[in-house]
Order: sequence, then C-alpha cells, then structure tokens
Amino acid sequence: MAEYSAGLAHLDKGAADAIKEGSTGRRAVHLINGAAIRPTPIDWLWDGWLAAGKLHILAGAPGTGKTTLALALAAALTTRGYWPDGSRVRTVGDVLIWSGEDDPTDTLAPRLLACGADMRRVHFVGSVRDGDDHRPFDPASHMPELSDAATRVGNVRLLICDPVVSAVTGDSHKNTEVRRALQPLVDLGHEINAAILGISHFSKGSQGRDPTERVAGSLAFGALARVVLAAAKMQDGDDENAGRRILARTKSNIGPDDGGHYYDLDQVELHQFPGVWASRVLWGREIEGSAREILAAADAAPQQSEDRADEDNQVDAWLRALLIDECEITKADVIKAGRACGFTERTIQRARKRIGATTKISGFGKNKIAVWSLPNRAIQSSLHADPRNCGMYGTNDEDTAVVPVVPCVSELACAGKDGVPEPSAEIEEVDEWL
Repeated sequence: MAEYSAGLAHLDKGAADAIKEGSTGRRAVHLINGAAIRPTPIDWLWDGWLAAGKLHILAGAPGTGKTTLALALAAALTTRGYWPDGSRVRTVGDVLIWSGEDDPTDTLAPRLLACGADMRRVHFVGSVRDGDDHRPFDPASHMPELSDAATRVGNVRLLICDPVVSAVTGDSHKNTEVRRALQPLVDLGHEINAAILGISHFSKGSQGRDPTERVAGSLAFGALARVVLAAAKMQDGDDENAGRRILARTKSNIGPDDGGHYYDLDQVELHQFPGVWASRVLWGREIEGSAREILAAADAAPQQSEDRADEDNQVDAWLRALLIDECEITKADVIKAGRACGFTERTIQRARKRIGATTKISGFGKNKIAVWSLPNRAIQSSLHADPRNCGMYGTNDEDTAVVPVVPCVSELACAGKDGVPEPSAEIEEVDEWL
C-alpha cells in the first residue's frame, strides 16, 4: 500500500478521474490510468549504487568486511563526504542501523568513528516499548513503530539491516515467505524515502554461479532487491592486487549493473578513545567489467607461469633432499641454506607446505626453536636422486630429479657473513611456521 500511496504523489491534476473506483461499500482495486502519472527520476544517493526508496543487498564471503563497508557508506552520508568513486555526497542525511549480530558499543560505533561518521546523525534500532514493557524489535510486527521513529528523526536517507535474514521470521529459503517478510521493509523505504541496505552472505560452494544467485537463502533476496552488491577478496598471488578486496555491482534493475571498486581494511586506534581499535575502509581505484568477470578473477587461484612452476619444482626437490639428508633441521638453518641457493623465505615456506614437511616447536620465548622434518623419510629417501649428481638449474642425467646442490648445513654454520648472501631488503609477507 505504501508503494501505491507513493505513486499518488506523482499524479497530474485530475488524477482522481483517472482512478477507477469500484462500487461503494465493496472491496475494490484502484486502477490508475497511465496518462495521469508524471515520470520522475531515480533519487540516487550514490549514482548507480544507492537509491532512495529502494532495497539493496550487499553480500559476500566471511572476512570481506561487509558490515564495515556499509558503515563506511553511512559515514560518508552523515558528513556529506565522498563516495568510493570520488563523487561528493549531494545532501547530508541521517542513518538508521538495525543489527542483530554486532554490539554498537564495542563494534559498530568504533567502526563508524574510524570511518569519520558524524555520530549525531546515526541512530541504532533498540527495543520496543509497549506500555511499561520493553521487548526486542520484531520486523514482522514493529515496522509501523520504526516508521514513526524514523519520521521523528527526519531526513533518514539510509537504513542498514544486518543481517537482512533477521527480517525473515519464516524459512529464509522459501521464496514466498521471504517476499512476504521483506515487503514491510521495502514499504518502509518507500514511505520514508530512504535506501534500505541489507547485509547477507554468499552460499557455500557457489563460485562460478551467477553472482546474484550466490546470495544465501531464497532467490527472492536478490530478486526483490533493486540493486545487489557483492564483496570479495582477491586470491593470494604475485599480481599487484593480491589480497585486496573488491566491491562489485552484480545486479541493478534501475541503472548500470557492472563495474566495481578495490578497497582495503585498515585497523586504527581511535584518538578520542585510547585503547579502542576499529576497522575502516580505504578505497582504491575503480574496476571495469561485469560482475561475473570481476568475481571470477577474485575467486580464481593465481595462474602460475612456466618459470614460476619450474622454480617451485626446484625448491621442492631441494628442500626434500635437504630434509632427507639431515633428518631434522632447524628452521633457521633451512633459511640460511636456502638463501645460499637464492631462495627467499617465502619461497621456502611454500615449498614446506607443498611437500608436507612438519614443524616441531621446542622452548619458549627467545629460546623457542622450530625444527623441520619430513614424514616417511625412509620411503622418500629411496625414491630420491643423489643431489650430488645435480646442478643448480639442471641435471647430469635426464632421469634424475632437478635438485640444486647446496652447501652442507655444518659448512654454512661456520661460514662468515661473506659466505652467505645477506637477506633481501624486500619486505615479504611470511606466515608463522607452527
């Protein structure tokens, strides 16, 4: 009914004559003649991405910072700041946040402050007072009260629902129940002319499917939303965007449905509240292409070149031979030996994982020592070629494995600084070897 009422506001004079009423005293359907409607433009908060009066879904895998993304957009709106594409927010507005997962005190408010929000324009949905009683907010029965509260605030331009499935009191995988449960939320957006942004997850094992169909639960979530956004994380690799996150536009019934933006999550301490740390969004450059292409690039494992594959084979064989010969060897000695052969710590670490070497920790604090060994050493030793028959980048026999010749660990331990190359100055991301 709210959508119908909103439509009446855009009727020409004399529209009453165009509404065909039924007989008095009977239930009737109102018909509006098309000639009586005045077309109006979409009221975009962020051009092509957030529209007033419309339902939006933001979905993604765990760890992509979906809630922080939504709060970053809210912060820009409350301060008339800038959207991710660099465009200025046209009009400052208030924000309602309804969260069923995160605490405003230690999570939501700190993140908003880290993103620079004007907290005077942020309002969290709390309990509902019924006489002398207070009860939790229930979207199925308390939407009229929320509408009244939003009207009292005035100028509410964005409502965040996290997670949006909390608005569904029935089965979130049934199309009919989801549509019925979300309709009051859609109507509220129409009534107060605010963008509704619902947070959701991707279904497990949905890689490669249509991005909109990856939204968890019923397809009605993606179908009912006018705009669907997706958050993803680039897989680890050697390209410049490894580990970065992306925000992509996967569906839009009211505007463009492609493109995206890179972003990173940064942890900062709030200077107003020492000791309180929170995440914020750092926006990157725009991304071109369809949502399917953008998400496929994010989900795909990094492609290895022939050179990289050859290097991996070499370091794998080298490390396997070293562990077979030494039985057990400290991590420090492995790194020392590997650097003498031109391998970096990260390269050696990856090789350890590929060949299945195990790590045993002994000692505590500064005396902690990590010792590597190879399971089933006796079996692997019988299958392994003699490393003395091999050169650094090739073999003396086509049937032998490619294993670089390395100095004995005892020789490396006695060598001076000139005997072992200094570590590379390039900063590398190294996992903790536990």
